[in-house]
Amino acid sequence: MDNEQILDDIGALVEEERALRQRTGGLLPEERERLAELEVRLDQCWDLLRQRRAKAEFGEDPDTAALRPASEVESYRS
Repeated sequence: MDNEQILDDIGALVEEERALRQRTGGLLPEERERLAELEVRLDQCWDLLRQRRAKAEFGEDPDTAALRPASEVESYRS
């Protein structure tokens, strides 16, 4: 997956997140669950993009960057 594909994924995830957040009358339990999934996936995508950009900046192959598990990415918020 290249940077452009990651940015496209981010855009689609943001649109879905925005649609859920703009719903009036509250969210159903499954919608709240989906929103939480979107937040994690967005964090993973941004992390992957940062990894790729850092590797490219330092002369490494950006294609060696890998999607990190949610548990790792989410622990960055500490």
